[in-house]
Amino acid sequence: MVKFRLPKQAKLLKTDDFSSVFNLRKRIANTYLVIRFKPNNLNRPRLGLVVGKKTAKLAVHRNYMKRVLREFFRLNQHQLPSLDLVVQAQKKFQKTEFMLIKQEFEQLTKKLIEKNVTKKEA
Repeated sequence: MVKFRLPKQAKLLKTDDFSSVFNLRKRIANTYLVIRFKPNNLNRPRLGLVVGKKTAKLAVHRNYMKRVLREFFRLNQHQLPSLDLVVQAQKKFQKTEFMLIKQEFEQLTKKLIEKNVTKKEA
């Protein structure tokens, strides 16, 4: 049975974890989102979120964006390979663009899965 909760082990919390993902420089992007990724040996994906003040000035908007992205990850984590992901919002989005952001997130995760599958076959 697939569990959909988001435990603490599924989050990138330390600065070293974030910087190691940024230093590897592997990324995929769309209009609103950039996902940087790095393989891990934990048998589960981990998520880090970056929403800067340049993207959304008010904390209310930044927190909404992080909450939405965390939820998309929570629902799709069982499909993702063992990667450390840092999802960065490039443009501000609001409730009216919810479905658009969901589609972008799903497109990016499909690309991640395809890249990981082709890497394992090679």
